[in-house]
Formats: sequence, structure tokens, C-alpha cells
Amino acid sequence: MTLNDIVKLLNDIAWGPWMLILLVGTGIYLTVRVKFLQFRKFGYAMGHTIGKVFHKQTAGEGEVTPFQAMTTALAATVGTGNIAGVTGAIAIGGPGAVFWMWLSALFGMVTKYAEVVLAVAYRERNAKGDYVGGPMYYIRNGLGRKWNWLAVAFSLLGALAAFGIGNMTQVNTIAGSINTALNAFGGNTAAVSIRLLGQTVPVSSIVIGLLVAVLVGMVLFGGIKRIGSFTEKLVPFMAAVYILFSTSVILTNLDSLGSIFQMIFRGAFQPDAALGGVFGISVMTTIQKGVVRGVFSNEAGLGSSPMAHAASSEEDPVKQGFYGIFEVFADTIVICTLTALTLLCGVQKGVAVNWGEGAGAELISASFATVFGDKVASLVIAVSIGLFALPTILSWALYGSRCFEFLAGPRFVPIYQTVFIVLIVAGASLELELVWNIADTLNGFMAIPNLIALLGLSGVVIKLTKNYFEKERLSKSV
Repeated sequence: MTLNDIVKLLNDIAWGPWMLILLVGTGIYLTVRVKFLQFRKFGYAMGHTIGKVFHKQTAGEGEVTPFQAMTTALAATVGTGNIAGVTGAIAIGGPGAVFWMWLSALFGMVTKYAEVVLAVAYRERNAKGDYVGGPMYYIRNGLGRKWNWLAVAFSLLGALAAFGIGNMTQVNTIAGSINTALNAFGGNTAAVSIRLLGQTVPVSSIVIGLLVAVLVGMVLFGGIKRIGSFTEKLVPFMAAVYILFSTSVILTNLDSLGSIFQMIFRGAFQPDAALGGVFGISVMTTIQKGVVRGVFSNEAGLGSSPMAHAASSEEDPVKQGFYGIFEVFADTIVICTLTALTLLCGVQKGVAVNWGEGAGAELISASFATVFGDKVASLVIAVSIGLFALPTILSWALYGSRCFEFLAGPRFVPIYQTVFIVLIVAGASLELELVWNIADTLNGFMAIPNLIALLGLSGVVIKLTKNYFEKERLSKSV
């Protein structure tokens, strides 16, 4: 058995049916305990998050504004998975995977809310005066010191996962999409290449890797405030660009939306029937791909985003928790849905999909091409993936650094960050199937300590939520 076979076996365990039950089940349990907060108070949450985007926010030393904390977290969740990942989930699981992606997101809103609430409630100041928090801190400070081994396990898995899911795989997708765009405009990136570690690597990929590494280094070594300032500017812009072009495709195909939604809802329970033929896609595959893609996309339950939210200048855990609700909504219900509808509009226009088999950004590019042509489509995808993946790398650099700091202390964090930056160049240059599989596996296993903590500290979330709205009620009655 090869290393890749072993990793795939572990990946099947990490993302098997029991993990999906644990992830979604935790969301359902928390939803019931907070009395369906994400539905009852959805308007309230939006009003206190995106509704205040133009209000001036300030932050002290070692802090970022509540909005910057959210954009840093959103930068990590809105990555290449929102394009290539959603496309792959639909290709393998059929259109019905979208339904299960939505369902996981609806409960994931409360899971993310609970993570953020606990992150702010149990955060600390480190030696530099920065706010630090996340699952490792609410495990140790909330569950107690006897659970410190669980906090260490999360930190170790998170520090390692950051090299893959938040670094090498992201920059590899950037390099691939830019090379595709260059070739579409008459270039031939394969013609200028070198041999590296037994692989033929286009020089353009190495150049892209070096440029990304330099940019990430400039922002990363500036600390949390520079990362927050960068993502605050880039995240709204990148979302606007992608929303504009994907919406254009959807509006051009308005007459097809009825049949598309029929494919989604029918395919959730009868995958093959929704495709009009026998493709061998099981309902379990459809559910698994939809739920996993939803979790991979919005990271609800993984424990990563709370590390960004913990740096917020917001003192009230519940107020910052509302940003977690908005984050899942924006990432999955908005961005991932736009990708799904754009792809299925392309299918209606004749874009060929090998149902039941893996696929990536090439399918969504072909869907864009039905409206904008091949050249513009490849350029849109290259720009979108670049804009999505770059802040993802930055945010995961922060997550990995926070996990490593918990393990080794702040003194050795610059060493970790240097290794992180070096691996960006390697990630842009090499084939990464094994890295993808390892990263997926680590992501799955790092969720376990976090979910244990969420269940164990659910009473704290309930108490803080109840107290917050009780104060709100009393303030209005005065």
C-alpha cells in the first residue's frame, strides 16, 4: 500500500458518514438549544454586521475591528473551494449536492456563531499584547486544564493543515488558472519549463510562486493589524467581481432557472433521475459531497475562523458571534450558490460534464464562456481564483501561526512563518494530489477536538446568548 493509498483511507475515515453526522448533528443540537437563532434573528444579525459596514470602527493595539476580524475569517473560507470545490462536488454528486450544501450551511451558521462566541469569551493576550483565541484556548480555559491534551491535538493538526489546505493547494490553483489564461491568449507556458524534483515545471509557475510568497511575507510579518487591513479592502472587492460576472451568466439564462432548481431538489433524493439517465450516483454520494463541500467552504465546525474573530476589538462575544452567522451565509448561501447556478446554466447550454467523476475550475470556466467567450472566461476565472486564494493564504498563515504559538510560544513563530512562505513557491510548482489528500485529512481530524469543545461548552453559549438578548429587552423597555 502506497502513502497515497494510506492517506486516502484516512481521508475516507475523516470525512466518512460518522463525521458528517457529527458536524451536522452538532449544528442541529446547537440550533435547538439557541432556539433557531439563525432564523429568528437573521435580520438582526445582518443589521449588526453587514448593516454597519460603513460605520466607523476602531481597534487598539493587538486588535482588529469587528469587520476586519470577519473579513480575515471570510478570506480563509472564500477560497478556491468556492469555485473548483463546488464544481467538483456537483460533478461527482450531481446537482442535488447543492441542496445538501445549503442544508449544512443553515445549521453551520449556528455552529460558527458558537465558535466565535467562545473564541471571544475565552481569549487571552499574548506576550506581544495581541488578542489570541480559538478552540485551543476555549478548550483549555473553558473545559479546564485536564483537557489541555485536546487543545494540543487541535493546534498540532491546525499548524500542519495550514501548510496544505491554506497554502500549497491554494497557490497551486492560482498558478494553474493564470497559466490557463496565458495559454488562452496565445501563450505556451509549457514551452518554457524546467525539471524540478522529477517533474516538468513551467517557469511561469515558479515566478507566480515567488511573487505570491513576497506579497504574503510583506503582509504576514506586519502582524494581525496588517492582515486585517489587507483583507478588509480585498475581500469585498473580490466578492463583488465574482458576483458581477456569475450573476451576468445567471441573468442571461433566467428561462433555465426553473429547470435548474428542479434538478437540484429532485437530485437531492434521486440523483440519476435528475440527470435524465443512469450515471450510478448514489444518494449517499450526493449527500456526502454536498455536506463536505459546505463544511470545506464555510469551515463551520473546523475551528479555524474563531482564531481570526478572537482578535476583534469587540468586547461582547455575542455581537461578534453575529459575524459568524453572516460569514457562513455570505460564503455558502451566496458565493457557492452563484457558482452552482452558473455551472448548471452552462450545463443547460451544452457544457459537457462527466457525471460521477471529479472536475475543477475548467467546468465553471466553460460555463462563463457560454456568455463571455473562452478568453474572457479564462481571464475571469484566473482573476477570481487569484483574488480568492491570496487572502485565503494570508488567513491560514495567521491560523497556522496561532496554532504553532500555542504549541511552542511566540518566540519561534517567525520560523514557522518562514517555512510557510517557502512552501508557497513549492506549492506553485509541483503536482499536489498527495498534499490535497493530506490537507483534507488533517482538516477532518482537527474538527473533532473543536466539536467536542462546542458540545461541552454549549451551556456557556446559551447563557451568553440569553443574557445578551435579556439586556437588549431591558434597554428597550427603559
